[in-house]
Amino acid sequence: MALSPTAAQRRVIDAADAVTGRLKGTQAQLAALVRRGLAFRHPRPPHDHFLTPAGHRIRESPAGPETPKTPEPPAPVAAGGVFAARVGGEEAVPGDAGPARLREVRSAWQGLLELRRMTRSDGSTERPCGWERAHLVRAAALALEAAGHRPAGPDGDDGYRVRATPQPDAVAVYEPDGAALRDCAATLERVGWQVGEHTEPRTRARYLLASPRKV
Repeated sequence: MALSPTAAQRRVIDAADAVTGRLKGTQAQLAALVRRGLAFRHPRPPHDHFLTPAGHRIRESPAGPETPKTPEPPAPVAAGGVFAARVGGEEAVPGDAGPARLREVRSAWQGLLELRRMTRSDGSTERPCGWERAHLVRAAALALEAAGHRPAGPDGDDGYRVRATPQPDAVAVYEPDGAALRDCAATLERVGWQVGEHTEPRTRARYLLASPRKV
């Protein structure tokens, strides 16, 4: 059973990567979180540490008065280098299409797959996990960006845009190019999302309605 963290450990948990749960801290701090069942050490190099499901629950719970939780920063990249997937339509960020960004996206996606594996009794990574269901827009955007799809720029040029919908379990994905829209659908279906293509009555624009597959 996971033990409650100390105030110092809570600060390390709160500073974890918002998508992957990757932790930064001293070896002593990280080892203490592992002993408490709040983190695990990845078996492959570089052997980074990540939050366990118990650690994620603590991170998302209200912080006590000694450790006020920092509000989540906006996409695409938060101050201090916290990763956030491109949802499309953001202002351009210098270097966000370079090798460093590609490494960040790849690492975030691998971390998410690891979170899927950890939270399934059979270790499967084929379906979205609880974190993805609680962060639909960010999860869908990460899947698309990790697969190499290009997000739309601030001027509404070609590229995907992921947006929330009135449905609590679905997101809308827009892409003006029909072939690219179908490619987005194939990507999401391949990583465990249920996808349907629809037409907006007013604008006649085609879009995807996507939700995490349950079975």
